[in-house]
Amino acid sequence: MKKDWPFPHIIIATKNKGKLKQFADLFQAHLQLGVKGLDEFPELPEIVEDQDTFEGNALKKAETIAEILQVPVISDDSGLVVPALHGAPGIYSARYAGEGATDDANNEKLLAKMREIPDEQRQCFYVCAMALAVPGEASQVVRGECHGRIIREPRGHEGFGYDPLFYVPEEGKTMAELSNERKYQISHRAEATRKLIQLLKEEYAFGGKEEEQSR
Repeated sequence: MKKDWPFPHIIIATKNKGKLKQFADLFQAHLQLGVKGLDEFPELPEIVEDQDTFEGNALKKAETIAEILQVPVISDDSGLVVPALHGAPGIYSARYAGEGATDDANNEKLLAKMREIPDEQRQCFYVCAMALAVPGEASQVVRGECHGRIIREPRGHEGFGYDPLFYVPEEGKTMAELSNERKYQISHRAEATRKLIQLLKEEYAFGGKEEEQSR
């Protein structure tokens, strides 16, 4: 039997308005559930993501915020994994070239590290670990991946991060050459979000009354 969902909304642990809108659209369509972002809670402390896995970082952030606010929280940690570089940049993807590094600096370092790696060994994949922390219940984590390979020079101007170097063979384009709509359909975050929505639908009873009351 499904458990009741007694909360009027769910917190998405991000201040990124684009990411928040994607969640809002999906959660409204599939669960009739409202979402809020971290910009509505300026009193929250900065959470240091110091764990050694994507899952660990996502769980720490979700559980810390859920404990403070006493409402359900979804948090994700994502990055790029290159097997030929022993998994780098991995959890350090956002700061591969140093703290506060720009996307361009990270991409330049990645290209330099891979300069001598032949084309047949340039496989890579994006990872998104997404954690759900609900007060009084055990936390859960889902994982999404998107596979491709690293090309030798940037292509495209959409997206961010390593997207200009991340070539998706099935699409014949880099992530930075895909439309935002298409990228969201095939991305690691899209896969993780679909898994999380399915998990929520299987475990909880959603009706929409709570959503109406939260407006």
